[in-house]
Amino acid sequence: MAKSAAKDDAKSEPIPADIQAMSFEQALAALDDIVQKLETGRVGLEESINIYTRGTLLRRHCEAKLTAAGERVEKIVVGADGSAAGVEPADIK
Repeated sequence: MAKSAAKDDAKSEPIPADIQAMSFEQALAALDDIVQKLETGRVGLEESINIYTRGTLLRRHCEAKLTAAGERVEKIVVGADGSAAGVEPADIK
């Protein structure tokens, strides 16, 4: 039950301004740094909880950036005669 409550809190927590200001690459690098710290086991419990929470927010930010980028990608529509007939949003899910 505690896990579900923690997940719900992380989903509803607003993404802080410092994370929102990050590019996808910056957020991914920060997330990678957090994973490295957690994998080493050299951080205390309290810090682990704090950086895990930040990692969850970074992950959400990266997912939002990817979704926004995906919505901007367009695919070329080829007409019956083989020529480009225009563009339409790409279905990249």
